[in-house]
Amino acid sequence: MKTRPLAALLCLLALAACGRVHGVLTPTGAQAPGTSRVDMLVATTRSDLGAAPGEMFTGERGEGLSFADIAISIPPDSARQIGDVQFPQSLPADPLRDFVTLKADRLSKGAALAQLNGRLAHTPRRQVLVFVHGFNNRFEDAVYRFAQIIHDSNTDALPVLFTWPSRGKLLQYGYDHESASFSRDALERVLQALAQDPSVGEISVLAHSMGNWVTIEALRQMAIRDRGLPAKINTVMLAAPDVDFDVFQRQIAEIGSAAASRFYIFVARDDGALAVSRRVWGDMPRLGAINPEASPYNELLEQDKIRWIDLTGVSSDDPLRHGTFASAPGVVRAIGVRLAGGQSLAEAPGIGARVGQAATGAVGAVGAAAGAAVAAPFVLADPESRDNFGDNLGRAGAGLGDALGAGALTGR
Repeated sequence: MKTRPLAALLCLLALAACGRVHGVLTPTGAQAPGTSRVDMLVATTRSDLGAAPGEMFTGERGEGLSFADIAISIPPDSARQIGDVQFPQSLPADPLRDFVTLKADRLSKGAALAQLNGRLAHTPRRQVLVFVHGFNNRFEDAVYRFAQIIHDSNTDALPVLFTWPSRGKLLQYGYDHESASFSRDALERVLQALAQDPSVGEISVLAHSMGNWVTIEALRQMAIRDRGLPAKINTVMLAAPDVDFDVFQRQIAEIGSAAASRFYIFVARDDGALAVSRRVWGDMPRLGAINPEASPYNELLEQDKIRWIDLTGVSSDDPLRHGTFASAPGVVRAIGVRLAGGQSLAEAPGIGARVGQAATGAVGAVGAAAGAAVAAPFVLADPESRDNFGDNLGRAGAGLGDALGAGALTGR
């Protein structure tokens, strides 16, 4: 990449962090009519020392795990687009326009476990979704993004946010990476506790960007200690992983092929943030920007039955195309479809799926077919579901069928 495009990408990253109001985690009270509510439990390795009012936790490293119970209000669907995180421009926030904090309570470990078990009693399949954020995320960034993912995916899974000490500053990449490594043991303990809890039925993990480093490392350590991953961890989704591909090969070898088949990777060759990361790391390919159909990448994916979705070219409001998994409506809805389906991505060996601009357009154009269309990336990667998808698509309408038949969305 030339110096000028690199500088432009850095400017975009810097501008994205400008204009944010601090203190947004100060609870506002009752939920406004017409809004939606997302409750989540939080486990964090961040420090609360020196945290400003409405901040809760800083970007510095804590001495151990801390826990919290947070509720976020989401504006009415008529006032926002799927995929958007609407930070307040001023305080107090307007709940009809902004994301608003309704509750932000610190918890002891015992209280956190009690809340977890109590909520799981009312959760379908007693399913937990653990989200691990990426680089350049303040605590409130991670909370609001996860609330958006939960709401827009329409999942019933119980949300658990694992947040590590990112300073939320563009030029703190090195500190953030070391903080991710600092947190891998803690994430392993959280995942082990969930897997060993009889109240938990199944666990899905969703990691983004640098959060994939701490996630894969925690899973690698678990696999080494226990000679495999717990069966309850049935889906691991790696979105735009900022991980060296060569290192990932070694990590997967230690995790083992049986567990690796539960992995699902979201890649995009037009990911601007990973292009910058590649330069930072000596021009070494990042896992989230590979071509999954090209050698040597396809050999590893096929050997270990790792599924992939290629988001290259998918329309998104993210100018860097680094957060497409959460900001593109069709993709975030598809995550919810799979979580709601109760079917592990590891149930059968499958083929990858490619999502293109035409397919995204078809999703928006054919309202009756939206449910089937947004599920397409996942269903086409799962042979056992492909027949059901075809039936649903046929009922949804010939218009979308023509779009898909013309190659708008193809499997390899």
